[in-house]
Amino acid sequence: MYKHIHSGFSPLFSLSDLRSLRCVEVFVSDLSTRPYLIRAIYEWCVDSGLTPYLAVRVDEHTEVPRSHVKDGEIVLNLSADAVRNLQMGNEMITCTGRFGGVPFDLMVPVVATIGIFAKETGQGLVFQGDGPQSPPPSSNGGADEHKPKTPRPQLKIVK
Repeated sequence: MYKHIHSGFSPLFSLSDLRSLRCVEVFVSDLSTRPYLIRAIYEWCVDSGLTPYLAVRVDEHTEVPRSHVKDGEIVLNLSADAVRNLQMGNEMITCTGRFGGVPFDLMVPVVATIGIFAKETGQGLVFQGDGPQSPPPSSNGGADEHKPKTPRPQLKIVK
C-alpha cells in the first residue's frame, strides 16, 4: 500500500491499482495527447521568453500560404508579435499571420503538426509517426509492393 505522509490522508488505491486503472483509461479514451502537449510547449516557450515555432506537414486540410511551403512542410512563428487570434483547440490550430506583409488566415489540423519548439534553443517536442494522417492501404491489388520504402524519420538530439 502507498504510505502517506499526512496523518489525515488515507489512500483509496494502491499503486498497482492505479497502474491498472491507467491502462484501462488509455484503452477507453480516444483523446489524443498531441493538442495538450502542443499547448504545454507553447506555454513554456511564452513563459520562458522564447519564440514558439510550429512545424507542420502541409496537405489538403492545411490552410497556409502555399508559396511558403517547402518539401510539403512549413514552419510557423506562433509568437504574439507574429500572429493574432491564436486558438489552439483539440482538432485545429487557427490564427491570422502575415506573409510578406499580407494577412492570411491559417488553419492547421493538430494531426498535421510535426513538432513545436523554441526558435532560440531548438528545445521542444517532435511527434513520431504519422498517426491518423497516414494514408489508407492501397486498394490497387498490391501494385505498390515493388516501390522502394522511404526511411522513417529519425529524431536528432539538439543541444
